[in-house]
Amino acid sequence: MPGQRKANGRAKGQEIRPQRSGLIAAYLLVFAVIAGSAALVVGNVTVTAPQVVETAVAATPTSAALPTPAVAVQSLPLPVRPPSGFRPFSSAELAAMSETTSDGLQLPRIAPDGWMPWIAHARRFDPSGSPARIGLLMINLGASEAAMKRAIEELPAEVSLAFLPGTPDLPRWLAQARAFGHESYLMMPVEDQGAAERGIRPIDSTADTAENLRRLRLAMARGSGYVGLVVSSPSPVTQSETTLRPLVKEMVDRGLALVEVNPTRETTQRLTAELGAGYARSADVLDYKLAGESVMGNLDRLAAWVAQATPGRPPRHAFGVMQPDDETIDAIVTWNKSLRERHAISFVPLIGHFECRDACMARLQAQPEQLRP
Repeated sequence: MPGQRKANGRAKGQEIRPQRSGLIAAYLLVFAVIAGSAALVVGNVTVTAPQVVETAVAATPTSAALPTPAVAVQSLPLPVRPPSGFRPFSSAELAAMSETTSDGLQLPRIAPDGWMPWIAHARRFDPSGSPARIGLLMINLGASEAAMKRAIEELPAEVSLAFLPGTPDLPRWLAQARAFGHESYLMMPVEDQGAAERGIRPIDSTADTAENLRRLRLAMARGSGYVGLVVSSPSPVTQSETTLRPLVKEMVDRGLALVEVNPTRETTQRLTAELGAGYARSADVLDYKLAGESVMGNLDRLAAWVAQATPGRPPRHAFGVMQPDDETIDAIVTWNKSLRERHAISFVPLIGHFECRDACMARLQAQPEQLRP
């Protein structure tokens, strides 16, 4: 399939089980980002000042570059009533989160009143549910129109969708995904991702910064209303800080988030923490073509792992990643019907698995306008 990565760090036949290294490095979301960025997503918040919540403890060993264990975090009060899907925006408010560049590209931006697209376009969810959370992200949508249509119309709304930027008529598909309740992302076109045949030149570690930024902007301009970009690793782009840093800064400056699939280094995570981006990552590749196991079995194993309670530790959370495929879509639909009967966990969109570290939280707290309904 165009855009489908073959190397995902899992050999065929190898059992898939949640690896700690594949989860978000800090459980800021459980007690901080759910009280912070999720509170912003829900939007039913009345705030006077930030308050300190419980200590957030790293769910996994963290690199020396990101010392986070047992550190108190600043957060915001939880919303007082449940959410109802996406925030409604007027045409003027949406226009404020977009700019037309001198070369005619329409790109996302942080609105003058403080709205960031990664918060504004995220799907709201009820944070009062079980703190043990599972999520699903379907990547590389757009290579097959039939599979894309099925994913949008048949998958549970909690499944987040990432589209290839070269998808024909992408704005219509993004609007359709939103209408069916799905949080949307764009795939970052990087080397070896197969996006070039649809007119999108991939970001290349051998190209200069100006050219890579031009290619990133061309991809971002293909649609609107998305939360951020998804990058699949390993890639020469994610392995090179020189290449990656200006790209992450561009996304941060435009109020977008970054999701990393199958990370092999800490480079992306460290840059997002330093520059203040919303960030999520997962190494839990669940579809049978890449993982060598049945989708249903992989979903059950991930859900069972998330549901396990460990005394003295924060609740677990993880999101699985898969390609658009009829068997995968069928498996998710069937699995979702019995999920709540078998596991005491919350099924939430990808925003429920984001990490928002100090610089990210500082950016959110500095703009109180976006905390109001």
